[in-house]
Amino acid sequence: MLAFTEDLIRIKTENPPGACYDECVRLITRKLISFGLRPKILKVRGGGSYPRYSLIASHGTGKDTLYFHGHYDVVPASERQFKPRLENKKLYGRGASDMKGGLTSMIYALRVLQLLKLRLRGRICLVIVPDEETGGGLGTNYLFEHGYIKRDNSIGMLMPEPTSGTIWHACRGAISFLITIKGKPAHVVLQHKGINAFDQMLDLLNTLYKLKQTVEKRKTKFKVAGDESRNSILMIGGVCRCGTNFNIVPGECTFSIERRINPEENFTKEKERLLGIVDRFREKGMNINTTILQAGESAGISSDHQLADALVGSIHDVLNKKPRFYMCPGLLETRYYLKNKIPALAYGPGLLSHAHSPNEFIDVRRIYDCTAIYALTAVTLLSPGGVR
Repeated sequence: MLAFTEDLIRIKTENPPGACYDECVRLITRKLISFGLRPKILKVRGGGSYPRYSLIASHGTGKDTLYFHGHYDVVPASERQFKPRLENKKLYGRGASDMKGGLTSMIYALRVLQLLKLRLRGRICLVIVPDEETGGGLGTNYLFEHGYIKRDNSIGMLMPEPTSGTIWHACRGAISFLITIKGKPAHVVLQHKGINAFDQMLDLLNTLYKLKQTVEKRKTKFKVAGDESRNSILMIGGVCRCGTNFNIVPGECTFSIERRINPEENFTKEKERLLGIVDRFREKGMNINTTILQAGESAGISSDHQLADALVGSIHDVLNKKPRFYMCPGLLETRYYLKNKIPALAYGPGLLSHAHSPNEFIDVRRIYDCTAIYALTAVTLLSPGGVR
């Protein structure tokens, strides 16, 4: 299991651009075939220069289906982060926590169930997707739109996000924009003949920052790890680029807007509020292009749902402790399942505090723990006697 996780980390599944997706899916496919499973690979065009690949495999028979869902793409990283290293039971590398360690747990949970030869009244369907880090349009969303994930007879979904030992039963909504303002370049001594895109950007930003001050005073009533994380979010400038040289009037400026929306807020109204501000400046003559990078509404289920009961019981059996329920401060792919009336929870071996970080790591013992937890949860939900 450790060697397999290391092999996953070595593959540069950075998103963007997604250049090594096929290599990662081939590695997972070989592993599943060695278990005697028959994975199906779906190739989707549309991700720029590189196709997107999803993988589906299942164990068991019967009408009821429990989904194990994970993603293999990671955020961009330095070269050294794709060279896994083990120190003091910690495995370092990009994706160790988010979520290649968790993928290993789910894949080997299927193997455990195979080896135990338990009689189940349904099947576990493993779904592994790309592009989670950029919204899931050609991954999970595509699978639902084309009927590869079905609502009928689905009893739930688990995904191994880095939840730091808690269970995420809800998530924020998100809307992400890329704003490009086009001016007219000119030599600095002829700036009166140009249109300064930077100056125009500042005018727009001034209005957006006034909205930011209002938005970030709002707090969710959901439990979140860290009181500061309860505040609604409007982040500006995650992406920011402008101009070509110090002596040229900047002819184009681009920046991003990242809005994270609490469950108590209205997603549609918050989206329209941001677009309305941009439209007002456009009406004043500003040349603005708007690209929506991702959009997803908040979603959640009750902490006393039978899926939650089964997961809590399994965690207690393996770790001898009862986990807490929190809202994920970000966006989760559980939203796709919940939108389609499939209960969904996130619980994984990684640490949120180290996901995406330069020194991302995972405690390898947690990979083994979660393998047992996922397998036991599946047995609990799919045993002939039903939920314990």
